[in-house]
Amino acid sequence: MSEKRVSFHTLGCKLNFSESSTLAREFERGGYRRVEPSEPTDVAVINSCSVTEHADKKCRNIIRKIHRRNPNAIIAVTGCYAQLKPEAIAEIEGVDIVLSNNDKGDLYKRVVELREHDRAEVYSCSVEKLTRFFAAYSSGDRTRSFLKVQDGCDYKCAYCTIHYARGASRNIPIADIVREAKEIAEAGQKEIVITGVNTGDFGRTTGEKFIDLLRALNEVEGIERYRISSIEPNLITDEIIEFCASSPKFVPHFHIPLQSGSTRILGLMRRRYTAERYRERIMKIRELMPDSFLGVDVIVGFPGEGEEEFMETYRLLEEVGASFLHIFPFSERPGTPAVTMPNKVQSSVSTQRVERLEELSNRQHRAFAERYIGTERSVLFESTDHDGMMYGYTDNYLRVVAPYDSRYINTICTVSLDGFDEDGNIRSKIVG
Repeated sequence: MSEKRVSFHTLGCKLNFSESSTLAREFERGGYRRVEPSEPTDVAVINSCSVTEHADKKCRNIIRKIHRRNPNAIIAVTGCYAQLKPEAIAEIEGVDIVLSNNDKGDLYKRVVELREHDRAEVYSCSVEKLTRFFAAYSSGDRTRSFLKVQDGCDYKCAYCTIHYARGASRNIPIADIVREAKEIAEAGQKEIVITGVNTGDFGRTTGEKFIDLLRALNEVEGIERYRISSIEPNLITDEIIEFCASSPKFVPHFHIPLQSGSTRILGLMRRRYTAERYRERIMKIRELMPDSFLGVDVIVGFPGEGEEEFMETYRLLEEVGASFLHIFPFSERPGTPAVTMPNKVQSSVSTQRVERLEELSNRQHRAFAERYIGTERSVLFESTDHDGMMYGYTDNYLRVVAPYDSRYINTICTVSLDGFDEDGNIRSKIVG
């Protein structure tokens, strides 16, 4: 009997990445060998995203490409696009299984149960059924793991379908998450990225608090670094900032979505903070953790955004010193309030605003990195040998490169930051 192969195609967020990794471990326990997405396969799993129309289109294209390359393979689609448009996906040639986010953890079982390829099976893709919590963490990377602590979202921002695709905010108890963190430590990984749909809203199911989760994770032996992948500005409290500043394990790196620097546009978006509140939160971080890297999500071209509102966003990002911007042109999602809002922004104007923010992001990222040339920082080096070089990230998320030395792989080292290479990485030498 020939060896069974499975491939995973993961789109979108770190949460999907952690879930795909967990599913892959189950397939491997069942005798499958995981192969790269470009290789021939017997089962192809697509963990989809639906944050934009582009993400939907990308998923459809991947399905068709897989079917052309592997006409006899089982194709199973799950994730947010599968949740929102299951019947449309089921009609794509080659699709065998469409599985809801609620039952994503049953994917291996559904593949094993599948006997015929006559038509796609669609399983429980109803938002009312999104009540289960699929516990997950990633394990493919030797140095870091993405640990899922929360799922779903009770916020209903005017442009977003995630509360339909992921359901209500929910979580498992802190004790269960700590147990998973210990498994990660036992596997030898040194860094955990704490992730969720609305991570800071942790505790809706169990009555616990996000700060209590951070304190419990801080005590796990073997994990030397934690990063919080994303947290809403209205949920990052003084207590959380002060704890991260005092803990040697929680690094100076935050990802805090802004979406717009105009309080008027934030109101139209149904966000839960003002521009001034965002500014105040970042200034609190800057006060206690001045070396912090700040990643920011921004939407341009939301209905009603004029040049002045855009410039409010631009000036706020300059003022708070955003280190990197994730920029999204507004994308209409069916069923959201933003679809019917007046004063649509022309796509050409949105494109030009994206370009302006990309220039700002590149300039501010370079300026942030330049501050640390000639200093020493701690780096966790990754395992891959890239033509005699190894790469890693400083605590404050600067990518560095050094000559490959296996002694320092998956080890936190002190390095001197000496300058930039042609790709913009920072050249470094190990000093301790």
